[in-house]
Amino acid sequence: MFNSASVTAQTEVDSSRVVRILTYNIYHGETVAAEKQFDLDLLAKIISDTKPDLVALQEVDFKTNRVLKMDLVTELGLRTKMQAIFGKAMAFDGGEYGEGVLSTFSFLNTKNYALVAREGKEPRAALEVNVSLRSGDTIKFVGTHLDHTEDETDRINQANQLNTIFSKDSTPTILAGDLNAIPESETMKILFKEWQPSFTENIPTSPAVNPKAKIDYILFRPANSWRVLERKVIEEKIASDHRPVLSVLELLKK
Repeated sequence: MFNSASVTAQTEVDSSRVVRILTYNIYHGETVAAEKQFDLDLLAKIISDTKPDLVALQEVDFKTNRVLKMDLVTELGLRTKMQAIFGKAMAFDGGEYGEGVLSTFSFLNTKNYALVAREGKEPRAALEVNVSLRSGDTIKFVGTHLDHTEDETDRINQANQLNTIFSKDSTPTILAGDLNAIPESETMKILFKEWQPSFTENIPTSPAVNPKAKIDYILFRPANSWRVLERKVIEEKIASDHRPVLSVLELLKK
């Protein structure tokens, strides 16, 4: 685990412009090695322990049969005392499946984008929320989960779509999620044209036990609007099949 808690120790930090970001693929709420099959209290504790301001959740079920008709993101919001919103990617198993966002800030506005997917592929989405930081500055936060199949075509198309959507203005924006792509992939090469990675080391995030691949990311744009204060992959093995990823960013003054 890499932890650069003092990347900018020499420079004064404006705490009102600092935002703690967590991304976590929660495996539709089903634990991997815990005593309970569904342990939302455990998930909530893992999230709360990182003291995040904004959380991107992937593989989120909304009232499906397999999660006993629970609304996972609302349940986690209640347990973490954070604002919660669900973004549908597709209908599934008597309910819906998609993205979730948790926030300590109220939502100024939200939008859910359907991402391109070829016929027969699983639909994907990007959930955007706009929030006002303690400094009063407004930022965009986007949680997403790109195609998981071996053929990279859909991920490439989805990466291009994300670049097109979010490069239209200079609003400070953070993109977080399970991108199902290693750093050297064509998908990430496309995203890196518009987005700056918060990690300089390619620390693996999946699977949770003995992780071998970095596929979970926190990215930001424009590059000169942010600086990274801290970043770490959290060594959590039992609650999900991915490890949670945390980045602490400071929005720089113009």
